[in-house]
Amino acid sequence: MNTIKSVSFFGCACGNVGDTHVEAAREVAKLVAKSGRRVVNGGGPGVMLAATEGAKEAGGRTVAVYYRPELTTSFVGEIAANHADERFEEANYVLRTKKLLELSDINIIFNGGTGTISEFGMAWGLARLYFGHHKPLILYGDFWKPIMDSFKNNMLVRPEEYEVFTIVSSPKDALEAIEKYEGVLTKNRHEHINCNSSECYLLL
Repeated sequence: MNTIKSVSFFGCACGNVGDTHVEAAREVAKLVAKSGRRVVNGGGPGVMLAATEGAKEAGGRTVAVYYRPELTTSFVGEIAANHADERFEEANYVLRTKKLLELSDINIIFNGGTGTISEFGMAWGLARLYFGHHKPLILYGDFWKPIMDSFKNNMLVRPEEYEVFTIVSSPKDALEAIEKYEGVLTKNRHEHINCNSSECYLLL
């Protein structure tokens, strides 16, 4: 049985079939689903839709977390085409992000804009706060390397914050990273028993 059961996909709502970041998400989702893990995403188009479609093509289980924007000026919300097996509607963008992180055991971050950056920042910050019991990050694409190097060279980032993520450049590498993290958890019998804190959902 998998220790890492759910994988949240984050990335741009933009893009069409054939675009590099969209097809990458689709192929990763296929492999994740084939491995028996659940695919979670934000219920929108682009990377999110590709994740749902890829998982379904592989016969996998899917979850979408969305909200219906009323006051935002530039947000793409839920789309009918992203028809997941299970759906959650949250009150706003912040709670939507919280739910996506709550449902995940590991987070994959694809290319995206400020929305993706905010989700990545929250996931990375939580991984540092709960280091040792954190939910790992997989950063998809070689473009992440100079970005993360820039953080390291210019920001006051702690050394352990570079131990919570892996940069990959292919769907196969993404699945291998998940399996590697799972192997570490299994070897260390990394479990939380009888957790009664409101923070339990933040831990792996």
